[in-house]
Amino acid sequence: MTVSRPKPSARSRVVRSLRKLVEFKGIHRTHAGQYRTRIRELYDGPQGAAIRFSSVLSLHDPLVGRMLGSGQFDVSRFGNVLDVGSGSGQILKYLIRYARPGAHIVACDLSYHMLRRARQRFASSKVAYVAADIANLPFQDGAFDCVTCGWVIEHLADPTPGLKEMARVLKPGGSLLLMATEDTITGAMSSRTWKCRTYNRQELQAACESAGLVWHKPLWFTSIHRALRLGGILVEAQKVAQ
Repeated sequence: MTVSRPKPSARSRVVRSLRKLVEFKGIHRTHAGQYRTRIRELYDGPQGAAIRFSSVLSLHDPLVGRMLGSGQFDVSRFGNVLDVGSGSGQILKYLIRYARPGAHIVACDLSYHMLRRARQRFASSKVAYVAADIANLPFQDGAFDCVTCGWVIEHLADPTPGLKEMARVLKPGGSLLLMATEDTITGAMSSRTWKCRTYNRQELQAACESAGLVWHKPLWFTSIHRALRLGGILVEAQKVAQ
């Protein structure tokens, strides 16, 4: 018996077409090495320097703080935390604030200048700074019991290499806090600004599971974000224990 799928409404077709028109497509048209160089230059420059302020204006900064501070994602559970794509420290500053006493945090980013900005902002004995590519992390297998990755995976045309690397450095049973740009109109606008792609929830979930990262708990900044499908894809995933 063949089950027919309902046809998308006229409104959903218009929204989908508009999103495809707006979304940045250069990530799929550029060699990975060239794209990585362009992204490093983007974040090394003035636009990267402005993230600290734009993340406050967009409310991403305080909303991440609210999520970690409320225990919706409880970082006090972990002793060794890796923050992938730390930027100027939007997530890092809350890891420092809410991580358990004695926790060790490693902040890594592709951009040396972004790491320098973060180091200048935060003087903490908890943090070590390492320049690294998400697809080639210079850490041992199972080195961390938590990895945070906020709005970084969308800079990979294929998320698999980055997800596999984060899974590799996680201990079995360890947690990944993943935040990514979703395939919505607002997400498409963001992708054009930051020269990245967007992700469909089902697509990203399948990619995570293929890397050994099972989605454990969907997260939302607020009930309004949940109702209006705003804020992007936020999820806690766990590395499958072998």
